[in-house]
Amino acid sequence: MNETYQDYINRVTRLVLPATHHLLIQNIQHSPKFEKGKPVSFPGYSVITPPGEEDSVNTEFYQQLTTVQQQLGQRLDSDLLVLLPPNSFHLTLADLIWDNSYRQAVKENPEFEAQLNEQIQASFQSYQQNINVNKPVTWQLLGLSIRPRAILVCLVPTDRESYEPIVQLRRSIYQNPALIGLGIEQQYDFTAHITLGYFGEIPEDLDRDRLSKIISQVNDSLLAVELPVLTIYRAELRKFDTMVDYYREPDWATLTWQAS
Repeated sequence: MNETYQDYINRVTRLVLPATHHLLIQNIQHSPKFEKGKPVSFPGYSVITPPGEEDSVNTEFYQQLTTVQQQLGQRLDSDLLVLLPPNSFHLTLADLIWDNSYRQAVKENPEFEAQLNEQIQASFQSYQQNINVNKPVTWQLLGLSIRPRAILVCLVPTDRESYEPIVQLRRSIYQNPALIGLGIEQQYDFTAHITLGYFGEIPEDLDRDRLSKIISQVNDSLLAVELPVLTIYRAELRKFDTMVDYYREPDWATLTWQAS
């Protein structure tokens, strides 16, 4: 499922085009991760960058992302789009396990969470032994995109040298036999993104053309300024109970790249 650098750029660039927005808006749905604007239980684990409130390296990046989110919030009904708290913004580097699959795993194996942490750490160590990263890993904000249940921003690597470390990290995780034995598998192509909000109640008379226009206008305002860069300097195993809280214990698996 891992693409070449150019294939990734080509695919993700199409996701932020107005024509794509217009097409995808026809199929948006209510997100079951929120009810009446409140997050519901959706537990699991991911490997992510530090959430915005803990990331002093990328303060400017997250400030600009918050501005984009505010522009959407000012123009869209709060019942339609449930905005995520900016302090929870992060980039998911590898989805691991969630919801019913997670609940079943911990029910069947009381040691599941300890074994997951142990094997993610093993993947990180294997990565560090085999991959030499001698410059900062940086990805750039590209534009707004739409998923069936969310609005997000897509990111692209600033160069090929920033793409390969992330691809190799994902391989070290998803090709770890012990993680596969725990039920961890790659289920999606990697599309680097940060979610801004999830769709709430979708009215039957929703003016989808207007919604498409608003998203394109906010996207245009984003493209009119110098696009911020996200420095990926740390990957962490994090647990979540809902889509707004991501936490970890001090001894959980981490991987660090140089930040500057």
